[in-house]
Amino acid sequence: MNIHLLDDDLTILDAASFLLEQAGYQVKTWSNSQQFVQQANIFEPGILLLDMKMPHLDGKAVHQFLQQQNSPFAVIIMTGHGDIQMAVQELKLGAVDFLQKPMQFSQLQSAIKLARKKTMDNYEQYQIKQCYKQLSTKELEVLSLLLKGYINRQIAETLNISVRTVEVHRSHIMEKMQAQTVAELIYKITLIKKDE
Repeated sequence: MNIHLLDDDLTILDAASFLLEQAGYQVKTWSNSQQFVQQANIFEPGILLLDMKMPHLDGKAVHQFLQQQNSPFAVIIMTGHGDIQMAVQELKLGAVDFLQKPMQFSQLQSAIKLARKKTMDNYEQYQIKQCYKQLSTKELEVLSLLLKGYINRQIAETLNISVRTVEVHRSHIMEKMQAQTVAELIYKITLIKKDE
């Protein structure tokens, strides 16, 4: 998993990337927020150490972009110009932590530990959402009734289709959602629905 470091201050980029690499992390540095938005693979697990004050796109715009794209990245805000209102806004947007520059390396490591768990959780949700998007309209109807506790016969009667057709739809749902059991299917659907 990569740690992406986005800051227009090259001195900070060099120092932070050196410390993180020495601690065993894989680091990608970015000094331009537009390049990051255009070139970084934001649909894999990752951690973004994000400066707030930058030309082009500021940190807030980058963070909002990641949210709009449903990126699994976990964001740690770094700033030398922070205030409480800004910190609260970014934490509400889902940032893992808000660190004032110059930051203590131990603080950064603690934030990275939390961010690693968050990005893996986010990535799991992202993958489930991608599976969910593959379901057809009829499969979504069957799934909705299945989640309400309906058995195949009740689903067939409600949707005016045969029990065999319900079984086929259920099989496709399980396959597309990569679920081995109905309990696992319910868990996955619950994970993605809690955000809505």
